[in-house]
Amino acid sequence: MARICFRLRVRPEMAEEYRRRHAAVWPEMREALHATGWRNYSIFLGSDGHVTGYLECDDFAESVAAMGGLEVNERWQKEMSAFFEGMQDRRPDQAMVPDLEIFHLD
Repeated sequence: MARICFRLRVRPEMAEEYRRRHAAVWPEMREALHATGWRNYSIFLGSDGHVTGYLECDDFAESVAAMGGLEVNERWQKEMSAFFEGMQDRRPDQAMVPDLEIFHLD
């Protein structure tokens, strides 16, 4: 099992709406995440707009690729793209670069 942590940055003026959207993630999006191997997935939003995501999966690249092929993910990413800084025309799910894990207390 892989433990994945990634960081993104939400536009400060859109942080509250970003929070609201994630308080009501579409049921079909939640189902798709489960079906493609995303487990124990959490998103944290800092007061400065920094987003930290954490998830566990068997293979991150495979889980991202599986989500990338789903219509519900396409719709979600299209809606979420406007929230982020520094995407350079990439979807948010294509900008998730895992941080290096350097310590884990079991």
